[in-house]
Amino acid sequence: MAIDEMEKGLRPPADDLKPYPSKVITLASGEKMVVREAKREEIGVLLGTVHPLMGVPKDFYDVVAARMYAELLGWYRYRVANEFVLVGSINGEIAGLVNSRQVSPKLGMSLHTLTIRRGLRIGAQLFAAKMEHHIEVLGEDEVWVVAESPIGFKRWMIEYQLEDRSSQYPDVRHELGGVPTYVLTRDLWNAVRDDKCTGTRPVSDEDLKSAEKLTMPTEYVQIPGFKR
Repeated sequence: MAIDEMEKGLRPPADDLKPYPSKVITLASGEKMVVREAKREEIGVLLGTVHPLMGVPKDFYDVVAARMYAELLGWYRYRVANEFVLVGSINGEIAGLVNSRQVSPKLGMSLHTLTIRRGLRIGAQLFAAKMEHHIEVLGEDEVWVVAESPIGFKRWMIEYQLEDRSSQYPDVRHELGGVPTYVLTRDLWNAVRDDKCTGTRPVSDEDLKSAEKLTMPTEYVQIPGFKR
């Protein structure tokens, strides 16, 4: 599709980011979850997955889903610089997704983590994959992280022992707003990587094929207050 000059001027500069190498994780249920980078042409199924959760106030799903929905649209419409989206799927069905972006070659900005199937630590696995992409694949030195729910605070700030940057530098603010800014440094990642980041590579042709076509969830497991 031809892009006119005004549209070119509206789009942010885009760096040629290294792609995330797909991996497969065997969950506690015995199921295999393939984690791979999402493609822009998959935006419909991604938005369709996120949209129903915008009406769920429990555990701040509404805030996270609404913000992620907008971020995905911004990514699709070329209005966010250097955003990437990782998706975890089981037999092609979306079980969770995360998004983030590169601010500079040395700094990553973690955006959101959304779990569809709870009870299997899928969100924790996908967050770890996101950090892996930032630090090991893209080569960044640190990632800024905020939490919008108590669960997120426990999972990221406490379990990773993230550095509280906002208490040291009150003027430092994650781009999502006023939530206290925490930082995952390369040293902190190296300390927790073996425990937090699991999965195997390369992914077999059979498993890759199972994740080739993404589908929306048939159910939203263990999400309090969810009504279709």
